Amino acid sequence: QAQLVESGGGLVQAGGSLRLSCAASGRTFSGLAAGWFRQAPGKEREFVAAITWSGESTYYADSVKGRFTISRDNAKNTVYLQMNSLKSEDTAVYYCAADAREYYSGGGSYYYSPKIYDYWGQGTQVTVSS
Repeated sequence: QAQLVESGGGLVQAGGSLRLSCAASGRTFSGLAAGWFRQAPGKEREFVAAITWSGESTYYADSVKGRFTISRDNAKNTVYLQMNSLKSEDTAVYYCAADAREYYSGGGSYYYSPKIYDYWGQGTQVTVSS
């Protein structure tokens, strides 16, 4: 069965950095777009970043633009989220996801909605202290 597993979360101080990893198994995810979402208690899951199947295009929420970087290593079947200059408002459970539409390029805001993603990880907690 295809699965995504996040890792790398933890407790960091404001201004610090953290790198999240999303390891896929059960199938190759090299042909699928991938995204990162986050959810704080009592709030809806929100878009953070996305990367196309080719890795040539990336998209970011305004709140993380310039601070976070999404990347992928298809040889390792893994997607990463490098988080720099962390703020207290970044505290949330972070989820990785993959689009089941193989080799599809939606463009623009297509990747912003969680509804287009079919595979989801269990989430990893990121807590930023002040």
